[in-house]
Amino acid sequence: MNAQTEKIDLIQKIGRTKSKKISRNKNVMTICLFVAPALLVYLLYVVYPIFATLNYSFYNWDGTTEKTFVGLGNYVELFKDAIFWTALKNNTWVVLASVFVQIPLGLIMALMLFAPIKGLRLFNSIYFLPFLMSTVAIGMLWVLMFDPINGVINLFVNFLGFENIAWLSNENTAMIAVLLVVVWQFSPFYMILFKAALVGISEELYEAAQIDGANTWQKFKNITIPLLLPTIVSSSILAIVGSLKAFDIFYIMTGGGPNGATELMGTYMFKQAFNNFNMGYASAIAFLMFFIALIVTIIIQVLESVRKRKGGYE
Repeated sequence: MNAQTEKIDLIQKIGRTKSKKISRNKNVMTICLFVAPALLVYLLYVVYPIFATLNYSFYNWDGTTEKTFVGLGNYVELFKDAIFWTALKNNTWVVLASVFVQIPLGLIMALMLFAPIKGLRLFNSIYFLPFLMSTVAIGMLWVLMFDPINGVINLFVNFLGFENIAWLSNENTAMIAVLLVVVWQFSPFYMILFKAALVGISEELYEAAQIDGANTWQKFKNITIPLLLPTIVSSSILAIVGSLKAFDIFYIMTGGGPNGATELMGTYMFKQAFNNFNMGYASAIAFLMFFIALIVTIIIQVLESVRKRKGGYE
C-alpha cells in the first residue's frame, strides 16, 4: 500500500513539474512575443547601422559606384586631418558647456520651482519653452538676434556703450554665441529631470536635519546633492553623448564656419558624405563619434559602480 502511495505521489510530482515547465515555457514565449517587435526595430535601426557604418569605413566609396577596400586607410587619413582635430576640440567645448553649465543651470532652475515664490506655474512654463521649440526655428531666431546690425543682442551691446559685434562671422565669438544657444535650449530638459528627482526626496529628511540645526546650505550639501547623484550621472551621460553627436543647431547657425571655428564632427561628417560624396571617410568619422561616446559612457558607469561599492548613495 505504501509502495503504491509513493508511486502515485511520484507520478503527481512529475506531473506538477511538467505543468510548471510548460507554464514557464509559455511565459517565456509570451515575453518573447511582446519584446520581439521592439527588439527587431532596435536591431534594424540601431545595431545594424553601427556595424554597417564600421564596414563602410573600410572602403573608399562615393555612395553609388563600386566600393574600393582601403582597410584602415580612412582612419589613418582622419588622424592626419587638421579639420577633424579642430572638430573634435569644438565637440569637447560643447561637452564641457553641457556638463558644467547646462546641468548646473538645470538644477538651479529646478530648485527655483520649489522656492516659495508667486507665479510658480508661469516660471515652469517659461523655463520649459525653449526645449519645446523646433531646433530649426531656434537656429533662425538666434541668427536674427545675433545680426551684426539690427540684432537684439547688438542693440543691448550698444546700450552698454560698446560697438557692434559680428557674433556669428567672427572666429573668436562664433563658438561662444552658438554655445549660449545650446545651453539656453537644453537646460530645461535637465530641469525636468532634476525636478522629478527632487519630488522623490522625502521632506522628513529635511525636517530631521532642521531639528538637528542644519542650515539651508548644509541641507543642500548633505541631503539634496547626495540623493541627486544618480540623476546627475544619468544627466552627464546624456549631455556627453548628445554633445558628441551635436549637429543641427551648429549647421543652421554657422554651417561649421567661419573658417571652421564651429566645425563639429557631425557637421564635418555631413560635408564629407553629402558635399564631397566621400561616404567611406564620413563613415569613419561617424564610427569614431560612436566609439568615443561609448568609451566615455563606459568610464562614467565604471566610476559610478566604484562609488556605489564604496558606500555611495544609491
